[in-house]
Amino acid sequence: MLLARDKSQLLIVDVQDKLLDTIAGKDRVVERCVRLVRAARMLHVPITLSEQYPQGLGPTVDPIREAFANAGMVLDKVEFSCLRSAALRDRLHELRRQGRPQVVIGGIEAHVCVLQTAIDLEAQGFEAFVVADAVGSRSKVSRRLAMTRLMKAGADIVDSEMVLFEWLERAGTPEFKELQALIK
Repeated sequence: MLLARDKSQLLIVDVQDKLLDTIAGKDRVVERCVRLVRAARMLHVPITLSEQYPQGLGPTVDPIREAFANAGMVLDKVEFSCLRSAALRDRLHELRRQGRPQVVIGGIEAHVCVLQTAIDLEAQGFEAFVVADAVGSRSKVSRRLAMTRLMKAGADIVDSEMVLFEWLERAGTPEFKELQALIK
């Protein structure tokens, strides 16, 4: 199944200062999350940022916050799965009721919060799309194991270009011209 911008929502999971320092490929993860957030804003795809215990781990990193520009919701949690936090669960389900069952996921850590969130989303009838180049873990082995487990659980593994091109659907539009800069 292809992604459709009018059926999608974007969830960026826990890309916070104190967590990010130890993530393998952290610059790529942040860059790709920024790409997703900018594209979602341009194409009017709802955005949710989760923050794991922000009092101790700090807020979402500046590049993502700047791209986000308060264009959605930031919700904190202590649970690993976003679906086990009442506020996040309510937000994601409300967007699904509005016709957005596809959840595009970027963030950290792939083998903990991203994995548990995606598995819970699939179990609750959502379509989870984990963006491989926008997720990371401290260990490359943990990330690789997470991708394997996510595929077995029914989540779609995509990359950020797949998301953008599926949301765009065609070339030659004003949106395509705007988003080309994000791809180059």
